[in-house]
Formats: sequence, C-alpha cells, structure tokens
Amino acid sequence: MNTSSNPRMDIQGLSKSYGHGNAAIQVLKDITFSVYPGEFVCVVGPSGAGKTTLLRCLTSLMPASSGQVMLDGAAQTGPNPKISIVFQEYTRSLMPWMTAEKNVGLALYNRHLPRSEVKRLAREALVNVGLQGSEDRYPWQLSGGMQQRVAIARALVTEPEVLVMDEPFASIDAQTKLELEDLTLSLQRSRDMTVMLVTHDIDEAVYLSDRIVVLSKNPASVQEIVTVDLGKDRDQFTTRESHMFGELRSHVLNLIRHSQAVAKARAA
Repeated sequence: MNTSSNPRMDIQGLSKSYGHGNAAIQVLKDITFSVYPGEFVCVVGPSGAGKTTLLRCLTSLMPASSGQVMLDGAAQTGPNPKISIVFQEYTRSLMPWMTAEKNVGLALYNRHLPRSEVKRLAREALVNVGLQGSEDRYPWQLSGGMQQRVAIARALVTEPEVLVMDEPFASIDAQTKLELEDLTLSLQRSRDMTVMLVTHDIDEAVYLSDRIVVLSKNPASVQEIVTVDLGKDRDQFTTRESHMFGELRSHVLNLIRHSQAVAKARAA
C-alpha cells in the first residue's frame, strides 16, 4: 500500500436511492473514500446497511444516483476490464456444464486469444489457487471451497488491477474459510493487487485489511475508516491472538453496535 501515490479508486459523494419522489428510499448517502494501489480494504457495517449495493455501484453493475467513482483518475462509466469480481454465490456464478478449466477460461472470451493460450492461462490460474489436477472436473464434482477457488482463479486470470469480493467466504465452512483468507492475502501480496472486500465478519476484516471502511445504516454513510497496523506477515494464530487484533476488533464492533442503536432509535 502506498498512500503517498494517487488513489487507484476514488469514491466521491456516492449516493444511491430506489424509487422516485416521496416514495424514494435512500440506501447510500455521500459515500466518500479512496483506495490506494496495493491496498487491501474491507467494508463492514450493520446487516442491511447497503454494503453489496455499494460494491455494485463501484463496479458499475448498478448505476449510482449521484456522485462518481474514479479509477486511476478516469471516471467509471461502465464495467472496466481492470476490475474483476468474486461473488458470494459461487454456485450461481460458475457454469455447471463447464469444467473448472473452461469456467476460468470464460473470463478471457472477449480477448480473442488462441484456444491453446486460453487453456494455458486457465490451467496456470488454477495452479495458483491450489487446484492443479482438477482442471477437468465440473463444479458439482468440487467442494464449496474448491468451487470458490475456481471463481477466484477466474477473477485473477485476466490479471486485474483491482479485485472486488462480495462476502466471498460467507457460505464456506470455518476451516476452508481460513484457508481461503490466507490464499487471498498471498495472491494479493504476490501480485501487488488492490483488493476491496465486503464482509459481515469483523474478525475477517481485521485479519485481512490495511484499512476498514465502517458504514452506518439507514442510509449508509462512512462512519469511520479504521487503520489496521498489524503488519504484512499475518497468520491465523498469532495475529488473531495479539492484543492489537483484539483492540481493533472491539473498536469496529462498537462502531457497528452504535450505528445499529442509532438506526433503531430513528425508527422508533
């Protein structure tokens, strides 16, 4: 992460409402923050705060009502090949009639590469996520964790500058979740990628992040941006047992609980 450089993504005054006139419901309000090259940023907030809506607006899968998103200094006006996305529902994002290799190669379809090159790149991506030997297996022949590894390989095969992940480990068992967290960190470090990940898991956010964007609710706005000074070398045991990890976890949890209390008081 290099916060002295220009932002990779710069979000300015982003707002999103559904409906029109008096019936409009505002989900996001004046979201403003920057993400720098090589940074790992997690977005957390109360349930229903609009975290997924925010990511969809950031990646132009959904139009914002106002504000703008800049990528490397240029305004985002549509889906950008510099950005890859990993969704939570890997069972829906993978094509069940395609092998793991072909699911990964699908991301290269619009590049019009020779078939042999697509095969080489797809197999290399599968090796990078620990799935060598599974190239010819179909999604239904793979465990949930393996399916999500295929989804990650597909996101990485295009060599994106920004990887966006929407609660990618929420539907996976606890042990596999820890393994995929470490895999994601390893890939991010080795490729010097910028990663933005939405999660409801505060421990996950603290473990992975350089900074955490904490959203409030009704409508969502940036409550605080928390810097995570845990260093680059992290592991699931010593990092999570450290005093600083516990302090950061408590701080973020208290921010979310405060936001929930405020939202509840407004609704009363």
